[in-house]
Amino acid sequence: MTPHDLVGYDELDAAIVRLQLGTDASELHGSLCGFLAGGGALGRQPLLAALELEGEGTAPSAQDQALLDRLAKQARGELADPELGFEALLPADDRPLAERAEAMVEWCRGFIGGFGLGGAGTHAQLSDEAQEILRDLTTIAGSAFDFGDENEDEDALIEVHEFVRMGAMLLFTECQGARRQADDTLH
Repeated sequence: MTPHDLVGYDELDAAIVRLQLGTDASELHGSLCGFLAGGGALGRQPLLAALELEGEGTAPSAQDQALLDRLAKQARGELADPELGFEALLPADDRPLAERAEAMVEWCRGFIGGFGLGGAGTHAQLSDEAQEILRDLTTIAGSAFDFGDENEDEDALIEVHEFVRMGAMLLFTECQGARRQADDTLH
């Protein structure tokens, strides 16, 4: 995918409003990434059905469905990127700190839910490191931020963002490896 093809936060958020999904771009992206990291595969199943997201409105237009398909391809490609290019889809850095922090919480909330939908709970054993990452992501998902010193808060959000980024990729890699081993065992 070229940078031009990448789905951005505001573009996804606008589609979510049109589809009346009752979520935001960060939570939807987190759900998708958790689903994929947990071993879920979309196949021919539409993204919203796989994530058990139902809109109040009608079915997605062809344009919105194409956007969701691009998002799914983008997320899978980034999670599997050997160059570690994965990024959680969050508001731009010029948005207020509180908005970005809340989006990080929403992303983690989505990730945890999606991870369960992806079937990760059926994996024989996650490593201790993977289990710890899941616990930490669950803690972040249940967090509320207190803001004090803006520079310290900005640094803290950067650290959380980096942890989430690397944790999502580690979980994806580990669960994909476990899935390949299970597939090899079945053949």
